[in-house]
Order: sequence, then C-alpha cells, then structure tokens
Amino acid sequence: MNIEIKNGRVIDPKFAVDRENTSLFIVDRQIAALGTAPAGFVAEQTIDAAGCIVCPGLIDLGARLNSIEAELAAAVAGGVTSVVVPPDADPPLDEPELADRLVHRGEEIGKARVLPLGALTLGLKGERLSELAGLKKAGCVAFSQAKAPVVDTEALLRALEYAASFDFPVFLHPQDHWLSRNGIAHDGEVSARLGLAGIPVAAETIAIATIVQLVRDTGCRVHLTRLSSAAGVALAKAAIGEGLPLSFDVGVHHLLLTENDIGFFNTHARFAPPLRTHDDRAALSAAAAAGDAAICSDHTPVGADDKLVPFAEAKPGATGLEVLLPLTLKWAEQAGVGLADALARITCAPAAILGLEAGTLAVGAAADVCIFDPAANWTLTPDALRSRGKNSPWLGYPMTGQVWRTLVDGRVVY
Repeated sequence: MNIEIKNGRVIDPKFAVDRENTSLFIVDRQIAALGTAPAGFVAEQTIDAAGCIVCPGLIDLGARLNSIEAELAAAVAGGVTSVVVPPDADPPLDEPELADRLVHRGEEIGKARVLPLGALTLGLKGERLSELAGLKKAGCVAFSQAKAPVVDTEALLRALEYAASFDFPVFLHPQDHWLSRNGIAHDGEVSARLGLAGIPVAAETIAIATIVQLVRDTGCRVHLTRLSSAAGVALAKAAIGEGLPLSFDVGVHHLLLTENDIGFFNTHARFAPPLRTHDDRAALSAAAAAGDAAICSDHTPVGADDKLVPFAEAKPGATGLEVLLPLTLKWAEQAGVGLADALARITCAPAAILGLEAGTLAVGAAADVCIFDPAANWTLTPDALRSRGKNSPWLGYPMTGQVWRTLVDGRVVY
C-alpha cells in the first residue's frame, strides 16, 4: 500500500534528520521518500500528522510476553515496533522449534516484530550449551541467560568462546548469584530502615568485572542488560574505552526512580536489579545522555496478586511497553537531553546493539513508524493499559507524550 504521512515533524536520529511540516512516503512496505513524493506516487492512504512527531518505531531491548497477544498489542500502543524477548519463558527458549513457534505466532498476530533471545544453556541451568546455530536459524537475534545465573565461570567461558567463533552476540545480566540471591532492595540506608535484605553494588560490579575479563579473553560480543549502579557504569565504560566489543542498557524506571521510591513498602517499586541511590541514578542518566547506554522498558507484566503481598514476597518488575516513550521523554526533559537524542536511545541505538538495519526512516528501510503527540497529557491508570500486567509505580501519575499511530512493515497496526 502507498501511504503518505503528511504535515508531521519527521525525526530520524540515526541520520540527524529533523524536518518540520514534511511528508514521509511509504511504498511496498518500505520508506520511499521524505519531503518530495517519488515519481508516479499515488497515495492509497493519507495520514495527517499535524502537531505530531513522526519517528522510527521504537525498539525495546527487553520485554516479557506473558500473554503474547496482549503484550504485542501493548507494544504497538506504545509505539514499539520490535520487542526483544528474553528466553526465560515456560518452557525456556532453548530449542529451535520453540523459537520458531514464537516468531511465527508473532507474525500471525501481526503487531510488533518479535525478536527472541535464545537460551544460552539448556533449561537456563548454566551447564550445557543450547543448540545455538539452530536457534539462530529459527530467528533468535542473540543468546542470553535472562536473569538465571551461570554459577560455573568455566561454563560461561566455554559458552562465550563458542558464541565468539560464530560471532553470536550474548546478552548477560550482570549479577553475582551469591551476593544477590537473598536480597530484596539496594543495600543501603533505606533497606536497613525497612528491614529488607540488601543487594550490594558489588553484586553488579563483580559480575561485570568477570564478564569483561571473559570478553577480553574470547572476543565475544556481549551486551550487559539493566545496569543499575554508578560503579557498574564506570566499569562498562572503561571496557568499551579499551575497545572491547561491549555495550549496555539501562531500564527506563532506573533513570527516574531511586531506593527512596520504595516508600512504605510500595511493591510496584520492587525491581531486579533494585532501585539504587540518587548518585547511581545520576550516573545512569549521564550514560544515557552521552549515548553510552541504550534505554529499554524492562517490561515485566506481573499479576495483581503477585503485588498484593508483603514487599519481600512481591514479584519484581513493572509494565513498561506503553510508558517507554513518555518516561523517556520525561527523563530527557529532566536531564536536558534533546528530543532527537532521546529518541535515538530507543530506536537506532538498540538497532545498532542488535546489528539490525532498523530504527531509521532512511529510504529503503522497513516502514516501521511511530507517530506521537509530544504535548498530549494523560493519566496512567490500569484501564489505560493494554498489557495484562497493570503493575507500575506510575499509576495515577500524569504522562506527557502519547502515541497516535504505529505502523509496522507499512501497515497501520495501532
């Protein structure tokens, strides 16, 4: 279908494009032109984006799909056109057939693209390698243990050696098992006052130091997921500065909240890794502002019953797909980051980490497009969420910035 999106402010952070009141032309599911219609173009559908931003569809580096239909609907409602799915499903994504089934189910639903992470080890047990080559052919974009530890460092070394030999990227959540296994919140004044078992920053830094050395030894491309501390960011940046093939992301909630937001045992503010100090938040924000870190939603839909329990018993995580954009805009305003740079952290930066030709509105790119009103004000309520998970520390809070239309592969899906 030939589509013209007219009168919008078109922003493509990857190529520093920022044009007011212009048109974007889509032909055969691809971006065909910007500004001037291609020869012979006749629009079959026209979308008037006056007052709106037209940007690449968002790419989320971490979203769990507990109910694939509901969560993919939530994704496109949030302008997210591609979701990276961790392998800790039930059963884990450790067989090519499981990954293939997930990808095809996503295609049948016809909403956001599903980009699975294959399980690095069978059953995520950290022992025997999964069939990585088969998982790659089935559509896995990288390999991961999700938040399951590889306690045996030799097993992790062998896994990274094997992945490096085929240039398979690996996503690792840096958290030392022994230091974090009994923890609930950041190991600091707040957890001490509330009587909650703490998770020290060392749980993150020790894991990062180990991973960095293994990357140094193997040359494997590794992406560190959900960094939470200033010390962790410093270690990751030093390794990147050394020239190691390392990248990292931060969860959008960690850019805006701290341990103090636990308040009086607010279970919606329980995360893994935990919310940390103001200084840690400032370091995460600075890394994202400088372009060192991508931003992701860390979307974790949790049932209401799993939050209506004592803090220590609550499942960690919050819904994030539908608030990734407004929370990124909120962070950018607080951090003094320009709109194009903020959008880069959730479009072309994740695409670069994945090695995908995506997150752009360049001619020839797949027509994955987000159209949003940057001035729209709305309140986050459970009824406003399409996700099955209604859990968020932002319930009842005003949001600014709302998605109006989402296109995936040249089709209007929201």
